[in-house]
Amino acid sequence: MTNSESRPLLQWSAAMALSGTIGAVVLASGAAAPAVAFARCLVGGLLLVVWCLARGWFRGWRPPRRDIVTAVLGGLLLVGNWVLLFASYALSSISVSTVVYHTQPLILVGLAAVFLGEKVSRSHLARAGVAFAGVVVIALSAHADDGQPVRFAGIALALAAAVLYAGASMVAKQLKHMRPHLLAAVQLVTGTVVLAPALAFTPLPHSVPGLLWLVLLGAVHTAVLYVLMYASIGKLPTTTVALLSYLYPVVAVIVDVLAFGHRLSWLEALGMLAVLAAALAPRRGGAPAAVSRVPGRCGTRTPSRRS
Repeated sequence: MTNSESRPLLQWSAAMALSGTIGAVVLASGAAAPAVAFARCLVGGLLLVVWCLARGWFRGWRPPRRDIVTAVLGGLLLVGNWVLLFASYALSSISVSTVVYHTQPLILVGLAAVFLGEKVSRSHLARAGVAFAGVVVIALSAHADDGQPVRFAGIALALAAAVLYAGASMVAKQLKHMRPHLLAAVQLVTGTVVLAPALAFTPLPHSVPGLLWLVLLGAVHTAVLYVLMYASIGKLPTTTVALLSYLYPVVAVIVDVLAFGHRLSWLEALGMLAVLAAALAPRRGGAPAAVSRVPGRCGTRTPSRRS
């Protein structure tokens, strides 16, 4: 493998591994979900705007008003997805929320069927059934990091976040002609403006360590993450992107076990495997379902489906 081939592979792998540590950073900050999402938008958005300015991408950029409105709508869905997902961590666990959240690609197909009239195959219905059976098993058997059974509210929030993320993915498909860095910048600025009033009720941490964790989330887990993904995603086969995207939930589970002492029961592990296997299972024709992302929970956008 040449350097030109290995570099995007390493970049995408690093991005997915970083994504798996987002939950740990969110919990370490000690901040409420809206404040965390605001900080991510503010810091990540500022750095992405600086990056785009340095690359000259704003020069001569005059998008139609319709594109801006669509991007803002996607930003609202994206930010809502973050708030719900971050809130779910405290009510369940990082590993449970992350794996349940990975029903998103199946939900995306369902939304496309309802709103875009796309046909849903029997294989998709079967995979969806397996995935949501896995969610039920997780809900009935999983325990949070404090050893208590996970709260149904935590799983419900992760599922709701997946729905919003799927909606943001559909919006992003309408903007595939827009440079993804610019789209991400617009959406993060939107999130900063929308979430700013929430600070009156859920303020930022008063401690220096808490603030530093949020700066890390915005700088590394948002701005750097986006640059890594957008630098590599167009240079990799869709199947490779889809397969390596599953580093995200795997790393999240490992971090949850090592950093927070989460212990998987065999039923919980079985439910997680069912969800991930259903989302990753090949479609008719032999190729794994492609990944379609928007600047989201970790933030990307790819040709067809998000994992």
